Amino acid sequence: MYLEHFGIRELPFSLTPNTEFFLNMASYHKAYNMLMVSIANMEGFIKVVGEVGTGKTMLCRKVLNSLEEDKETYITAYIANPVLSPKGLFLAFAEELGLQVDNDIGHHSLLKQITKVLMERSAEGRQVVLFIDEAHAMPEKTLEALRLLTNLETEQAKLFQVILFAQPELDEMLSQPSLRQLLQRITFSYRLESLDREGLERYVSHRLSTAGYNGAAVFTSRALDDLQAASRGTPRLVNILSHKGMMVAFGRGDRQVDREHIEKAIEDTEGVEPIKRSLSAVQMAGIGLGTVGILLALYMLNFYVR
Repeated sequence: MYLEHFGIRELPFSLTPNTEFFLNMASYHKAYNMLMVSIANMEGFIKVVGEVGTGKTMLCRKVLNSLEEDKETYITAYIANPVLSPKGLFLAFAEELGLQVDNDIGHHSLLKQITKVLMERSAEGRQVVLFIDEAHAMPEKTLEALRLLTNLETEQAKLFQVILFAQPELDEMLSQPSLRQLLQRITFSYRLESLDREGLERYVSHRLSTAGYNGAAVFTSRALDDLQAASRGTPRLVNILSHKGMMVAFGRGDRQVDREHIEKAIEDTEGVEPIKRSLSAVQMAGIGLGTVGILLALYMLNFYVR
């Protein structure tokens, strides 16, 4: 690969949500702070929404890691695939809490065991936080069952909190009258935005330096312009195109990624915007002369045919 060629120790644009590469810039910094403050205040439901590839899982892992550093205060539960029935969700939650229950257990018995563990953790002064990734994929009945589960509480506080990470489709689901009670439970909500041009440049530079690079800019300004235009600032697409651009540069023996390398990356990637360039005056003049030549040739051909 190109690690030695560019003088880095690991791939800077891997799609794995490695929190070492987390960039604490405006949108993500606000979202992270909102989550940490809301969790500390034991708010109810919290929702983070973002388009595909905007870094929701990375943010989720970052918050999880922060809470796990304080195991005396927090107990975290994480469900990555919530396409479950209501009972399936309860079983997954029970497993995350360390319960060993049979899949054939009755709904009432399962709920009693979960409640018992939550009460014990609350008595210990520990706070349970349930993270659900890809929450937009949850069936409506499962979302409603989750709301009912959060009715578990003491006189002082809820027994656990729920953090939902989802695509915008979740907002459409929550707008349905049948889920209005769940919508009212969401005390804080945040929407992750795509990177602007300045943010993209910081993002690319940060990932390269985190990977061990220390030198002149690897990506030219024109290459970054094309990255922004093609990816629309979506971090996942930025990673894919940047990785491929570096591979093209490495294959050609170039030490810097320029526009032509990114163009090749774009051609090789689905789901990105093609680059539309305005023609220069010289190119326009060339086209004009070419058009005149073609018209003249057609006129002469017509003359001789006659």
